[in-house]
Amino acid sequence: MRALRGVRSWWVDAVALVVAVVVFVVPFLFILVTAGKERAEASQLAFTWPTDWRLFENIGEVIGARNDLMITAMRNSILLTVASVTIIVLLSAMVGYVLHRRRDRLGALVAALMLAGLVIPPAIVPTIYVLQAIGLFKTIPGLVLVEVAFLMPFSVLIFRTFVSAIPRELDEAAIIDGATPVTLFLRVILPLLRPAIITVVVVQSIAVYNDFVNPLYFLPGTENATVQLTLFNFQSQFNTQWNLLFADVLLITIPPMIMFIFFQRQLASGLTAGAVKG
Repeated sequence: MRALRGVRSWWVDAVALVVAVVVFVVPFLFILVTAGKERAEASQLAFTWPTDWRLFENIGEVIGARNDLMITAMRNSILLTVASVTIIVLLSAMVGYVLHRRRDRLGALVAALMLAGLVIPPAIVPTIYVLQAIGLFKTIPGLVLVEVAFLMPFSVLIFRTFVSAIPRELDEAAIIDGATPVTLFLRVILPLLRPAIITVVVVQSIAVYNDFVNPLYFLPGTENATVQLTLFNFQSQFNTQWNLLFADVLLITIPPMIMFIFFQRQLASGLTAGAVKG
């Protein structure tokens, strides 16, 4: 019986490994080998080894295209990601803490609005009108507000789940010792939310960095380009430079991949803890 269970477990692991290789490894290898080809060879879109390996030359051409637009786009994306994720973490942690501790109609209403933010799709045109009215359309601060508004409901849900695992007795003890509400949150509650903070930082950083639609609608203009919008540099209706396009994809994939590799253990533990401690 144990041998039969062992065989079944081995087959399940083997199938999962094959699926992971097909879904994740094979596409990445295709991007890598295509990015290293010459233009004519890459246009065939064949999964073959390059005749003349030109990966670094193609990456250099991608970086220098359109007066070093990739450098500007990388700077804008990093600024957008850091600002958005910082605000999301601070606001979501505070809102999640208050929503769990506060049991009244106002708290229930805010929780319902946060849940609606996960279900209701964003409205592009009204959002553009609002940004134009406050003078933030076509600006990075305006897009930061958009990213915060769109991504905050999910983050609040994560922080609220983690706060439910923190006993109220800690709040009462801190208040008895003379802690103000701000001191209570910053010195007692926030350090205990470290797994949730890492989870939100990793997930939302990748989401903001890889966002294509919001910069396209709310941040037009070459000087405001983000890394995802640089893909337009090498494709058009009648002409596409596949080798440079895949080199661009490879280049903009490296930062989130490095971030995931370094924080995958903390991310897995954070999501697991949030799922168990309900």
